[in-house]
Amino acid sequence: MKFNWGTGIAVFFTAFVLALVFQVYKSTQYDHSLVSDHYYADDLAYQQHYDKLANAQQLREDLRIWNKIQKEEVELAFPAEFTEVKGEVYFFCPSDRSSDFRVAVQPGPENIQRIPTRGLRRGLWRVKVDWQAGGKAFYKEETITL
Repeated sequence: MKFNWGTGIAVFFTAFVLALVFQVYKSTQYDHSLVSDHYYADDLAYQQHYDKLANAQQLREDLRIWNKIQKEEVELAFPAEFTEVKGEVYFFCPSDRSSDFRVAVQPGPENIQRIPTRGLRRGLWRVKVDWQAGGKAFYKEETITL
């Protein structure tokens, strides 16, 4: 069999089409989900989020989030000026949506809440604390690595 220009072009286009089909197949296997299922509603509610951030900046003592790796826990220290604190802590794992979870804000003595991290997926996490106290709403977000 003689290899001429026509054969070369046919081999090239066949290889190109096979590579294209493979890329289309691989792209259908990738999870293209959005960070939030309700991104449009979240965008409309951004002013409330902005107000929470502004309230948090006006605090004399800010909420402190510590990743205590040796104790395998995350410690939240709420400002001492508030006695009644409620809200929600959202642990967001950017690499695995199924690992995300929420915990109610329930500070113990001295306004400190400890959340165990034992058994959680290792890697990057975002701790998002949406809390209310003293008739105002606050928000704080911090990135930790487990």
